[in-house]
Amino acid sequence: MTIAWHVYPLGFVGAPIRPDTTPPLCHRLPRLTSWLAYAAAMGCNALSLGPVFASSSHGYDTLDYRRIDPRLGDQADFDELVGTAHALGMRVYLDGVFNHVGRGFPALQRALAAPDGDPCRRFFAWDNHGQPRRFEGHAGLIELNHADPDVQARVADIMCLWLGRGVDGWRLDAAYTTGPAFWAKVLPRVRERFGQAYVFAEILHGDFAGFVRASGVDSATQYELWKAIWSSIHDANFFELKWALARHQAMLGSFVPVTFIGNHDVDRIASQIGPDAVPLALAILMTVGGDPHLYYGDEQGFTGTKGSGPGTDDPLRPAFPAAPDQLPDGGLYGIHRELIGLRHARPWLRRAVTTLDEVTCPRLAYTSADPDDPGRCVRVVLDLNGGPRVSISDAAGAALFDYRG
Repeated sequence: MTIAWHVYPLGFVGAPIRPDTTPPLCHRLPRLTSWLAYAAAMGCNALSLGPVFASSSHGYDTLDYRRIDPRLGDQADFDELVGTAHALGMRVYLDGVFNHVGRGFPALQRALAAPDGDPCRRFFAWDNHGQPRRFEGHAGLIELNHADPDVQARVADIMCLWLGRGVDGWRLDAAYTTGPAFWAKVLPRVRERFGQAYVFAEILHGDFAGFVRASGVDSATQYELWKAIWSSIHDANFFELKWALARHQAMLGSFVPVTFIGNHDVDRIASQIGPDAVPLALAILMTVGGDPHLYYGDEQGFTGTKGSGPGTDDPLRPAFPAAPDQLPDGGLYGIHRELIGLRHARPWLRRAVTTLDEVTCPRLAYTSADPDDPGRCVRVVLDLNGGPRVSISDAAGAALFDYRG
């Protein structure tokens, strides 16, 4: 049973996101390390990190896959973070941005200066006009050529390098663009050396199970369930969640999805549905199948919506204070501890079979049962009439959790 704390490191530690010049080495990672006990006390047993490699700005425009971003610190800082996490019983996952690199990537600069036909140009994708292909139109993000065996080998080498340095797994950024065939070439090389590594892909829509099967990844991000959770609560219409849960149950027949109600790319859950309703979204997350990931700050009711221009995502990725005692205690952290504890006590929830008992626009009741022993179950009732309410009980009807906003 894995419950991960998802952190965007550059934002968390207050690093400058768009430095005007090459930033000097600054040892900011220890600030994140000092918060790991807070996450472990909440019940998280994994740390899922956003980009940590040297980059030009937000971390997704990589300059050097083998070096920690100097705005975060150095290898010793990272080793301390991993060691502390492991001592607390937390696994560590890295963000593998292998679909594209930053425009300042040294090999790209060499390729841009080379004539057509030069072997170094094969490493990158080019458009019909002979220009490097931009990722989703972003001028600063240039796509790699994933059909090139050299690219496949180098990505496998980078993944193995960091697994050898102690990390436990990878999130594959923008895997929906890279496609499964690339990973089917890369991952066997990785698993040959690190068979226990956990690898999950960022997928937004489509045939999730088919991608997992064809690529060889362990899991994929369940964006359909995320959308249905917040949207159903926001619109007081649980029929959308009914549809999504049916799709989700089908996925669980093939793999265990990575589930979430917030991440570094989407509006904060407290902004989408209001702070009083966050416990309802969390209760759903903790009582249906999946490997839940919790985005840092959501457990404190942080708000934030996407902006515009170059800083579109900045409001979603704020700095945390120096220490936990500098955060106001609004009670939501305690609710997270309680619901995470409920899930840890029932590890079968990871593959739970969820059946709907009642569905109306403002009210939903469902049962999540152990697939190997249906007599072990939890019953969940969510009600938006007169204010957000959620109750969870066991098979005998004993109350396990009750919240009224």
